[in-house]
Amino acid sequence: MSDLRDAVRGLRGTPVVSAVGILSLALGIGANTAIFSILNTLMLRSLPVKHPQELVQLMTGARRSSWSNPLWEQLRDQHTDLFQGAFAFSQPRFDLARGGEAEFANGVMASGGLFDVLGVPAILGRTFTAADDVKGGGKDGPVAVISYGFWQRRFGGAADAIGKPLLLDRVSFTIIGITPPEFTGPSQGRLYDVAIPLATEPLIRGANESAMNERTWWWLNVIARLKRGDTIERAIPALRGVQPQMRAATIPPDYRPADLPRYLSEAFSLRSAANGPAFLRLQYRQPLFTIMAVVAIVLLIACANIANLLLARASARRHELSIRLALGASRGRIARQLLAESLLLSGIGAALGILFARWGSRALLSQFSSSVELELPLDWRVLGFTAAIAIGTALIFGTVPALRATRVEPNEAIKEQGRAIVGEGRLGFGSLLVVAQVALSLVLVVGAGLFVRSFMSLARMNLGFDVNPLLIVDVDAKRSNVAPDHRQPLFERARQAALQVPGVRNAGASVIMPIDYSSWDTLIDNPDGLSLPESERDVWSNAISPGWFVTYSIPLVAGRDFDAHDTLGSPRVVIVNETLARKYFKHRNPLGQILREIGSPQEPSEPMVIVGLVKDAVYLSPREGVPPTMYQAILQRKTSNQQGVSIAVRAASGEPALLTRSVADAIMRVDPDLSLTFRPMKAAIRDVTSQERVVAGLSAFFGGLALLLAGIGLYGVMSYAVSRRRTEIGIRMALGARPAGAIALVLRRVALLVGLGVIVGSGIALWAAQFVSALLFGLRPRDPATYVAAPLVLTFVGALAAWLPARRAARIDPAVILRNQ
Repeated sequence: MSDLRDAVRGLRGTPVVSAVGILSLALGIGANTAIFSILNTLMLRSLPVKHPQELVQLMTGARRSSWSNPLWEQLRDQHTDLFQGAFAFSQPRFDLARGGEAEFANGVMASGGLFDVLGVPAILGRTFTAADDVKGGGKDGPVAVISYGFWQRRFGGAADAIGKPLLLDRVSFTIIGITPPEFTGPSQGRLYDVAIPLATEPLIRGANESAMNERTWWWLNVIARLKRGDTIERAIPALRGVQPQMRAATIPPDYRPADLPRYLSEAFSLRSAANGPAFLRLQYRQPLFTIMAVVAIVLLIACANIANLLLARASARRHELSIRLALGASRGRIARQLLAESLLLSGIGAALGILFARWGSRALLSQFSSSVELELPLDWRVLGFTAAIAIGTALIFGTVPALRATRVEPNEAIKEQGRAIVGEGRLGFGSLLVVAQVALSLVLVVGAGLFVRSFMSLARMNLGFDVNPLLIVDVDAKRSNVAPDHRQPLFERARQAALQVPGVRNAGASVIMPIDYSSWDTLIDNPDGLSLPESERDVWSNAISPGWFVTYSIPLVAGRDFDAHDTLGSPRVVIVNETLARKYFKHRNPLGQILREIGSPQEPSEPMVIVGLVKDAVYLSPREGVPPTMYQAILQRKTSNQQGVSIAVRAASGEPALLTRSVADAIMRVDPDLSLTFRPMKAAIRDVTSQERVVAGLSAFFGGLALLLAGIGLYGVMSYAVSRRRTEIGIRMALGARPAGAIALVLRRVALLVGLGVIVGSGIALWAAQFVSALLFGLRPRDPATYVAAPLVLTFVGALAAWLPARRAARIDPAVILRNQ
């Protein structure tokens, strides 16, 4: 306690040094804590359920986790002895609105074992069980369990919420229970609002669109609880032992004979589900670990800065420390007191860093995809990590200054302060710290340059269509009274209604919206005169309305667009992009050529005549480039399994989001039972590029912070060096040296430090580049321009940091120096 009291007085005695140190540590520790809190939630924190270490996810292949419902029912009904329990689930969104613009809630559609397997009780009411998971609902009809957060938001926490009806996709469910606040759903990254039994899926989707009996719809995930004492290694052989009969019982009827061996032989597997399925972990693991490395380097640079400040501070206190030693204090006592000051400095920085981390982690999450939702609790792991970082940084930046301070001799107290003290050698410890700072800063500046240039390449990529004026309207007809076979004319009337809205220039409908998470690919037969293996005949497809290309500003190169005559009764026609034409028809004119999809043996596909050729446009993601794509006429498509379309509305001027209300009113006049969702196309692009944007933004911010810290470090070392060499510089000038010589003396030292740092940092950056190549787009990890620009930036910062100390050296008055000797 005595050491801490002395430490408080010591920090108050040098407020500028203390403030700079605390601020540097708050930023460094706060950034590390913010990134770690997200890593903790995604990678480390277990689901808040009973014995989460016993949970496993069932895989239908090495990287495939999705199940069809018939395959799940085989496991549920025939092989219940493999595990303590298991459940299947999907995570749709439910529309809470009665009609018109949708109001979404995050849903869980799960089999009856969901809450029993996870060991999650209800805090009010009850959870659903297998008795509720029957077609049409159990004895209480269709039931729902809601989350604590949804209960608070929707019902204000009222106890009478139990028993109330809840409209989901315009189907009434009865609320029977509320789960504890800590349970946020069966997977990380998505907070659930409402859970319903799996067997009620036909009520939600409609009997004609239900996936319950479809053997080719892979839409479920399966989680199981291992038997007590069992392990994943022992459970896998048992699961694979029943695989042949499960696969044989669920062979899709339309599979070609060539596809059957793979389906029957693809091995089941298990992986830990202690912290839920691994969807987000796989997507964000490498970017988060990369940013974690970046902020760790920033913290090391901050530690080097503070160590230099403390070295200078200890040198200024040599007289005081010498007196303490002369009065009987031991060297260990002196070192302990200085370490106590370092720990206090680090502790204050960590406390402020936690506040910064709470804000920073949520600000970082806001830059992720809009579908990512995470709870970021300040749990024992986060607090333990912050405490470990605080202690570690205190030891890193405090040990050497403390040990250096103990070398003071007691007789220095009787000397004239500062007269006989010899300065550091040419490359003392403080200078080596600056070299390390410059080297680490160069690594971060190179990384920031690579990531920013990569993101700019992605953002500037020509997508093949104009994004800014587009408003996407997702039209859902599940609850429409129009029969499924007659929905296509309904969608066309909705498009025409949107087209008539004032301020709308064009409107086009499609089954797939470009740059989205959905896709549709198909195999095609070998075109005439070209023999390609099946692996190279997979093309992307979309079904579009007349006017779709004009709406997206995709130019028609040759042929014609679809028109009102391309309907179910007319010959099938397609339009292809330039990539498909080059790949399949080489130098031949694609117009008039025939394409044929490879369908099931029972339903051979009709020939499709190519009537148009369009410019290339990105289909799935800018990273994926432009694949071979064919566009089918949406009016020739059967709609028995099609619940909706995406209508793209092109604004004549201004922000497209301003058209939302008027477009909604126009479409609702066509059919008031349609459900509508609106989003600007720019938002979809933002979601798809969220990973690159986060990495580029954070690396640029921390690269700039590293430059600032390196500049402060250089300034501090050079200011200290000038103050220690005032006498030498004054004597040089008295003997005829010019002020420019004093400036050159300082700049030569800076050039030496920066040059050494650049050499070391370039080597580290070249070695580390191999680990980030997967995060780059359109750029080599050892891009020459970046490796040339980064040292130039650091040299400029070094020169700027050295200019003030150099000017101060040039203004030293020799007469004053000589008078004081």
